[in-house]
Amino acid sequence: MRKLNDWLHLWLGLGSGIVVFIVSITGCFYAFQQEIKDALEPWRFVEVQHKPFVPPSQLLDTAQTYMPGQTPTGLTYSNQEGAAAVGYEGLENGKHTFTAVFMNPYTGEFLQKQQALGEGQFDFFQFVLDGHRALWLPYEIGRPIVGIATLIFLVLLVTGLVMWWPRKWNKTNVKKSFNIKWNGSFKRVNYDLHNVVGFYSLLFAFVLAVTGLVWSFGWFADSLYYVTSGGEAMPVHSHPHSDVSRAGMASDTVSALDKAWYKTLAQEPDAQGFFMTPTLEHADDAIEVIAYQDHGSWYNRNEYYYDRYTLEHYRVKGDKYEEASFADQLYMLNYDIHIGAVWGLPGKVLAFFLSLICASLPVTGFLVWWNKKKKPKASITAADHQRKMKPQAGIAKV
Repeated sequence: MRKLNDWLHLWLGLGSGIVVFIVSITGCFYAFQQEIKDALEPWRFVEVQHKPFVPPSQLLDTAQTYMPGQTPTGLTYSNQEGAAAVGYEGLENGKHTFTAVFMNPYTGEFLQKQQALGEGQFDFFQFVLDGHRALWLPYEIGRPIVGIATLIFLVLLVTGLVMWWPRKWNKTNVKKSFNIKWNGSFKRVNYDLHNVVGFYSLLFAFVLAVTGLVWSFGWFADSLYYVTSGGEAMPVHSHPHSDVSRAGMASDTVSALDKAWYKTLAQEPDAQGFFMTPTLEHADDAIEVIAYQDHGSWYNRNEYYYDRYTLEHYRVKGDKYEEASFADQLYMLNYDIHIGAVWGLPGKVLAFFLSLICASLPVTGFLVWWNKKKKPKASITAADHQRKMKPQAGIAKV
């Protein structure tokens, strides 16, 4: 079984190494993307003022001036010196596009128009994310490859633990298993970097892989929910529907959007950010407003749904983080755990170094294999030499 374990670790590692390296190293680059953007785009911030925000309708009117004929797909507010923004997503020549119009949330004044994606546009962090999620291949091809490689990585963590486990727990073996011999040869240091560092990072790497697999495969997300909920199936997330028979009770969508915004604001005076869907495509669509409770993370959120005609507030299962079940909370936490944001800046630093370690494991593992591959040839040659000499010695003796 030990030989089988070692064989699996070797060949699964060699087969998936390049994918694991790309996914991990791009994860390093993406870890601080928000902080880097904040530093490079100071115009996205405004001074906090002790007065209310302008309503969504005013922001939409301003944004429409700079995006004529386009349909807005998202609207955000921030209570942490952040500008308000109206986003536009779409397709241009078969490619995904995204443009955001930033405004002062207290006055509605235009600040900046930014086209992150589109013809002739290059967004470094989107490029990194495309590599992380799909190896820069079409998503329908790249995502399954990343998912399979991540599954293999989970197997490698288990087989690696078996290989690391000392055969005898004596002082010498324990020292070799828990310490890096920095003054050793290159081969020894490389081996320790793979063996020892791999062990110390194993649990955290396991968490990174599991949270990544939730997006790769629906069956994995369903299975994880089933286990963490004690046998329940993951509910299909569907928004409530407005009562179309009450359509005559509202004059227009924009005024209803403003009213829904103010109703949510009255219930969420301490929220750190808001997201709304400003465009209702179907007659029975409900108005959605999400209130984020913490700055810089997404899991702790309360979701509000309103009938677009009567502004009746609809409650759905799991619409408030603090009231959700453990399985639902874990699902909401998935993204923030994956990028480390759940623990703030220290968590992102941890995620960065973990991704760096995960990227190093295929490299150090390959070097371990390469060095061992050359060693047996020398041993066989020496053994053959001894066998050749033995008959000659016997003849000489006779």
